[in-house]
Amino acid sequence: QVQLVESGGGLVQAGESLRLSCTASGGIARFNAMGWYRQAPGKQRELVATIFDNGHTQYPSSMKVRSTIYRDNAKNTVYLRMNSLKSEDRAVYYCDGVGPMGGYWGQGTQVTVST
Repeated sequence: QVQLVESGGGLVQAGESLRLSCTASGGIARFNAMGWYRQAPGKQRELVATIFDNGHTQYPSSMKVRSTIYRDNAKNTVYLRMNSLKSEDRAVYYCDGVGPMGGYWGQGTQVTVST
C-alpha cells in the first residue's frame, strides 16, 4: 500500500518562508516523478513543482521564482520550499507521485498566509 503523507502546513506571516514535506511509505525511489500541487478555495488544483527520478526539476513559470522542490532519498521525503509567501498562496497543498504502479495523492496540508 502506497501512502503519501504531507506535513509542514500551517499559519505563516506574509513574506515568510515555508517548507512542506511529503513522505512516502515504501520509499520515493519507486516514483518516476513526484510533484506538489495546490488548490485554493473556489479554484482548480494547480501544479507548483515537479521533481523527476533523475533529479531534474520543473516549475510553471508563475512558481519558479519563489519555489524549490528537492528530495532526500534517505528520508523517503520530497520537500517544497516557498519563499516570500503572499495571501494568494493560501491553499491546500498536495503531494503526488507517479510510477509504474500508478499515481498517488496525499491528503493535503493547509497553508494559510496572514497579512
